[in-house]
Formats: sequence, C-alpha cells, structure tokens
Amino acid sequence: MTLIGLTRDELTAVLADMGEKPFRAKQLWHWIYHRGAHRFDEMSTLSKDLRARLEATHSLDRPTVTREQTAGDATRKWLLRFHDGREAEAVYIPEDDRGAVCVSSQVGCTLTCRFCHTGTQTLVRNLDPSEIIGQFMVARDSYGEWPTPTDETRRLSNVVLMGMGEPLFNFDAVAKAVSILADGDGLAVSRRRITLSTAGVVPMIERCGRDMGVNLAVSLHAATDEVRSAIMPINKKYPLDQLIAALRAYPGVSNARRITLEYVMLKGVNDSPADARALIRLVRGLPCKFNLIPFNAWPGAPFECSSMKTIERFADQLAEAGLTAPIRMPRGRDILAACGQLKSASERERLRNYRARLATMTPEERATEEAAHGRAPAAP
Repeated sequence: MTLIGLTRDELTAVLADMGEKPFRAKQLWHWIYHRGAHRFDEMSTLSKDLRARLEATHSLDRPTVTREQTAGDATRKWLLRFHDGREAEAVYIPEDDRGAVCVSSQVGCTLTCRFCHTGTQTLVRNLDPSEIIGQFMVARDSYGEWPTPTDETRRLSNVVLMGMGEPLFNFDAVAKAVSILADGDGLAVSRRRITLSTAGVVPMIERCGRDMGVNLAVSLHAATDEVRSAIMPINKKYPLDQLIAALRAYPGVSNARRITLEYVMLKGVNDSPADARALIRLVRGLPCKFNLIPFNAWPGAPFECSSMKTIERFADQLAEAGLTAPIRMPRGRDILAACGQLKSASERERLRNYRARLATMTPEERATEEAAHGRAPAAP
C-alpha cells in the first residue's frame, strides 16, 4: 500500500501499528511530502530497521507516467496510469514566473457537457486521495522541484482541480487531497493558490467553501437556462437561479476573494451582445470575475470558436459594466492539453479495439456482446 495520500493521523496510526513513536510520523511526512522521497532507503533520519520494515509492507508509489508531452508554448501534459490500469491526464500550465498544475479528480466524467472532450468519455471511477496527490507529485518530479521551495521561488505554485471529472462528485477524496496539499510542512500549497472548478453541483458548493476553503471557479458558459441546459445537462437539475444563489452564499466570497466564472466562447451559441447583457444582469452584485475561453476544438467537436473580434467585443461589454473579463488565451492546444480537451489515450485505444472486435463478429455475436457490456461507447 502506498503511503502517499495518507494524512498525518493516518501515518501516525501506521507507525503505531509497527510499534513506533508518534514523532516518527512527522519525520515520515517530511520525507514524503517535503523531500519527495521515492524510496524508504533515502530516509536517513529513520533507522535502517524501520526503513526495512516499511519497505516490506508499504510503498511510495506515484501514478506511472505512460506518456509525457510538452507543447510549443511549454505547457506539459502527463498521461498517468493507476494501479488498476486506468488512466487520467494532468497538465502544467506555465506563466512568466510561476504556473498551475491542473489535476483530475475522476477517470472520465459523468456530466456530458457538449463542448468538453472529457465529457465524451464515460465515467469509470473516482480517483482516491493518493491518485490526486500523486498527480501533483509527478509534476514536481518532472520539474525537479524538491525539496518544497518557498512561494517566491517555486515554479509549480498553484493547483487547479480542473482536469478530468467533477470534483464535487468526489468530495471526500478531493477534500482529503486538499488538506495534504495545503499542509505547510509538506507540499505547502496555500489554499489561496488552490482552485476547485465545478459545473455547478449546487448542494455541495457551501460545503466546499466551509470544509476546503479553496478558491471557487464555476463552469458557467451561458446566461440563460435555455442555452445552458442545451450545452450542460447538469443545468436541468440545478438551474441558474439556484446556482447563482449558492455562489452568493459561498463562504468567504468577497471583492477581495471573488468567484471565477468560466465562459467558453461558442460561435452562434452564447457570444452575442444580448448574451453579454443577460450575463451582466445575472451576476449583478456577485463578487466575481470572468475567464473568457476561446473554444478549444477536438476531433468531432460539434461547435466552432467565436471569432476573436466577437470575443473582444463580448469582453468589452462586460468591462464596461464593471466586470473583470480577461480573455484566457489557449495553452497546449497542439498536444490536446487545453481547457476541455483532456481525454485519456487509453480510452481512445479501448474504444478503437472494442469497435474493431465488434466488426469481426456475426450479428448474433455482436448483439450478445453489446447486451453484456452495454451499447458501443460513443465516438471519441
């Protein structure tokens, strides 16, 4: 069993079962989360006997990197394989002097937002805390950023839960991962540098602010229920009036700590002057800022990106109403690492193999196969 993903109390319990004093847990925590140790024999402050016993019963395994790609703009993406062979993707998005690691919370997604590539991959399972934390640690390994540097010198300064999956549908594992990320004696990522992005799971939003205390980003993408329900099915369950009410009540929200509203620009869908006016009315009085996201195309996508002239006009309308609305220029498009483009390569390969196998079967065999495993998956 890997010790990555365990809290301080859980590490203390592991060592107590081995007959060790509680202070050993602090040492182990330091080696795992501050020094980034890969092997127990690196832990020079622990006795050789304890290191040997830990080696015999536990591991420090991260997810396995099956593919690493670096885009022309220096965005880096990892395809990561977990203990059961399932895979998800994580991305590092660099800025001038720092950057954010975008981590996944699920393998696949259940939301089926029509503009999102991940949404075409069915939900396989939730990730556990070790798999969520492991993504950030793999990024640290890739950039050699151990021991944990200070805020002033670190390159991987922020964490965004914006990868594959809906974090609030995996609340307990995400909350545990956040507590480990934010511990000042380990990975030491301030909660003010952790952002959780949700499609709008209204009943969990208040709890997110109360229990995690992280920044909140919301995939909004439309100013009316009609449009939002057409592109984001979750809106049928939690319509805009409920969502905006939950955001107004988000613990800690203020002009100094605003909610980020993500808005992907879809040609002819949500990008008109009337859409901008409706958006201004919708958020009036809410401490918020917008990220306007040019749509990032993917194979088979049903939408086109709005023209830059249209996006700039939209941004100007919001700015004239006193709203912060920068245009978030795409990063990592050439390696399908941009917003809305994540989808595990193993899933694409699985789909290809599944369809190839079906093609060799008789109609009767195909019917039996589909009955046993469900309909053939949607095209990637």
